[in-house]
Amino acid sequence: MSGIYSDILATVGNTPVVRINKLAPEGIDLFVKIEAFNPMGSVKDRLALGVIEAAERDGSLKPGQTVIEATSGNTGIGL
Repeated sequence: MSGIYSDILATVGNTPVVRINKLAPEGIDLFVKIEAFNPMGSVKDRLALGVIEAAERDGSLKPGQTVIEATSGNTGIGL
């Protein structure tokens, strides 16, 4: 991630990809996505944002309502 974002939601989906220089055999380009850099540190941030935005669009989630997610997994963390 680089630059200045207007809000935290703008960072979702901008997970940095980094070249690993010393672990790969010679001639191999090795890259990793650093999911810990996501806003909630989860691979499910994009999914969570999509679920919330879809619910807002179709009217099933309205301003002032509360989202309750009954999981301790990554989707719950992302929400």
